[in-house]
Amino acid sequence: MGMNAPVITDVQALEIIDNRGRPTIRARVYTDTGHCGRADVPCGSSTGSYEAFDLRDGDNRYGGRGVHKAIANIHGELRPALVGHDVTVQRQIDHLMVELDGTKNKSRLGGNAILAVSMAAAQAAAAALDMPLYRYLSTDGHVLAVPQACLINGGLHAGNELDAQEFCVMPVGSPTMEEATRLVCEVFETLKGLLERKHGKLSTNFGEDGGFAPPLSSSREAMDLLLEAVEKSGYVKDVVYGLDIAATPLYDTTTGRYRFDGRQRTPDEMIVAMQELVREYPLIVSIEDPMQQDDLDGWKTVVDSLPGVLIVGDDLTATNVERLRLAIGAGAMNALLCKVNQIGTVTEAMDAARFSQRNRCPVVMSVRSGETEDDILSDISVALNAGVFKIGGPHGGDRSTNFNRFLEIEAELGPVARYAGCDYAQLA
Repeated sequence: MGMNAPVITDVQALEIIDNRGRPTIRARVYTDTGHCGRADVPCGSSTGSYEAFDLRDGDNRYGGRGVHKAIANIHGELRPALVGHDVTVQRQIDHLMVELDGTKNKSRLGGNAILAVSMAAAQAAAAALDMPLYRYLSTDGHVLAVPQACLINGGLHAGNELDAQEFCVMPVGSPTMEEATRLVCEVFETLKGLLERKHGKLSTNFGEDGGFAPPLSSSREAMDLLLEAVEKSGYVKDVVYGLDIAATPLYDTTTGRYRFDGRQRTPDEMIVAMQELVREYPLIVSIEDPMQQDDLDGWKTVVDSLPGVLIVGDDLTATNVERLRLAIGAGAMNALLCKVNQIGTVTEAMDAARFSQRNRCPVVMSVRSGETEDDILSDISVALNAGVFKIGGPHGGDRSTNFNRFLEIEAELGPVARYAGCDYAQLA
């Protein structure tokens, strides 16, 4: 501890609700310098089995989803362990909490409890040092990622017949984040009008990621609508597309088949489906989780057969260096989806991202379906110089908050800021 280092004096946590009306944790870390860092924990609907454990109460409150147990662990174990520690030693703080938990997946104290304190501590340190968080986490952070904005939702994130989970636009041709944000919002409004005319007003209801959840049943219908909206908005030359197949929930372990686009498919047929989509829509440049999380051979075949396309590991890798080492070694992915709550601390998430970048796999930073108005992920993205940020659609404060934080950072950095644009895949 440095002579005048800011010291943790208190840790407090509160049960709040996310954008789906489900409970999550808000933590505050206080320092002897009078500063406070606050953070909310994001939560996913579709979660892989390799993620850090999300500790819930399992009683009658909120259908068992309450987080009083996790909060009790923050107050009863994490706070006593951290009070008196230098708040600026993030790696030591996170290591201490992981060691205190003592399990491989943070199941004793809860990955959600540990992450809440980890993020709040980072915010407190940045405040105490009078720095924006992205600068505290990295002296070189200056890249504004291309927003991968989900405009049409399916899968577990919507109440329609679409099997794929997200259909996204990526404004790679925009010169700045400000212009990229405008493009996304204008295409969003155009798509809303198209859906109302073609499918009625009910088609503009929303999924969990801030995109529309229209009554569609095939990936081609969704892609055709996105392409039409982009064309009518005048941005054909500026936009490419990303998909999240979220294949693990589509896979039946009993039959060994996937349910996708209206039929049952073998793993080989699923691979062909991915190839056909890219052939029909060559501006698809990113496909997340095209195969279930344990089919390394299938993933490798997709990577090898679709050169130039980011094959993004989410459930496959769970922002975990051990899983990343396995997947990269098998040639089963070429980009990482980075979700801080999959691994449970800021340090481990950044370690996973930097491991991926060192192995020439660009980072796609990502929100979760269950979010609050916390904008911390934008700062972490800039600290990592990530090339893509999976941001959701621009509907609701839980999604607009990250767009708006990026706009603040871009203005703050001024001429030093660099919008990733067409170089999104080279930032590794």
